[in-house]
Amino acid sequence: MAHRLRIGVLASGGGTNLQTLIDRCRDGSLAAEIAIVIVNKSDAGALQRAEQAGIPTLFIDHRGFSGREEFDLALVAALQERNIELVVLAGFMRIITQVFIDAFPLRIINIHPALLPAFPGLHVQQQALDYGARFSGCTVHFVDGGVDTGPIIIQAVVPVLPGDTAATLSARILEQEHCIYPRAIQLIAEGRVQVSGRKVTLLPEGKILEAALVNPPLQG
Repeated sequence: MAHRLRIGVLASGGGTNLQTLIDRCRDGSLAAEIAIVIVNKSDAGALQRAEQAGIPTLFIDHRGFSGREEFDLALVAALQERNIELVVLAGFMRIITQVFIDAFPLRIINIHPALLPAFPGLHVQQQALDYGARFSGCTVHFVDGGVDTGPIIIQAVVPVLPGDTAATLSARILEQEHCIYPRAIQLIAEGRVQVSGRKVTLLPEGKILEAALVNPPLQG
């Protein structure tokens, strides 16, 4: 059997992107296995979605820790215990600290509902409307030490229509999120994603980058 990328999903909310990943893993279009879903809110819809799919779950309350780094160390321990190869943030409303990034270098990805580098942070659909942007969209990127600043893997563009509200624009962007997030993960699973500085290069299909996602590392 071909290797299936072991992913750990971190979520805080309803989990629609998680549901898409669950569905794509089930139908075989995504060569990955969701080994754990971790939430920091006990009422997160993602928790119920994972449980219904029979995926192991873990609730870690960030309020029980003295600081962000202590919370992140607990997340790292839980993920490493399950031999996670790629960490997928799916509506995880926490800022990742350097201790987390150091534990999973270029192995943490996030999806953001804007065309980065435009409109990082929160309430981005309203930001786009207020600015008068003609296009918006979504971005899958690697996580680094900034807020939505990591190297970009894939983007989708959505037009801003006359009469759009933050809600209507968000809904159309979310449809594209459900398309490009599993695609980004599949590219990583195929070993086709190569990062040099800020630039992400996609290797041609069939050409595998042998050093992509080796766990444990070949050295050290």
